[in-house]
Amino acid sequence: MDPAFLLTALVVCLVPGTGVVYTVAVTLGRGRRAGLAAAAGCTLGPLPHLAAAILGLAAAMHASALMFQALKWAGVLYLLWLGWGALRGGGALAVAPERRPDPLWRIAGRGTLLNVLNPKLSIFFLALLPPFVDPSGPMAAQMAGLGALFMGITFATFVLYVLLAGWAREAVLASDRVMAWTGRAVAGAMTVLAGRLALERA
Repeated sequence: MDPAFLLTALVVCLVPGTGVVYTVAVTLGRGRRAGLAAAAGCTLGPLPHLAAAILGLAAAMHASALMFQALKWAGVLYLLWLGWGALRGGGALAVAPERRPDPLWRIAGRGTLLNVLNPKLSIFFLALLPPFVDPSGPMAAQMAGLGALFMGITFATFVLYVLLAGWAREAVLASDRVMAWTGRAVAGAMTVLAGRLALERA
């Protein structure tokens, strides 16, 4: 395996994005078990985009402004909805002692949807994977293998964030003031990420 790909994938995964914000917020509000479900969902979310990159559909979406814009704005609205819930102290990203536990499948599903609604991931895979593919071998199989490795690194990175957030959880939940400011920080992060996605172009 090319060390350059491993280093590139690790750097990309460590940079906080929507998946990291979601996973950390869920862990703070609902605990490590829920955080792991969120991490799993966020890791599975890029699968359709990986498949699109392998099948060449990513280039077609890149060329289709209507398809790209529809998926992008759905993602923007979803991020803003999650951020609004966090700001109100309720919803999926509420950083507060959990009263009615969400099923783990629902937590994972929200994480999956976060990444499914990000059209830039298809373009990302289309740009990231081909340079590390051996032209003499089967391209689709190699891209699938690299994509699987990338997702494995993604999940491992998310688990690290879950452990760190789980360690800080008691301190956060012990103070109403800290909980309130953490909720505002999560809401702010989601709003910034929504704004960044809104400015993306195909």
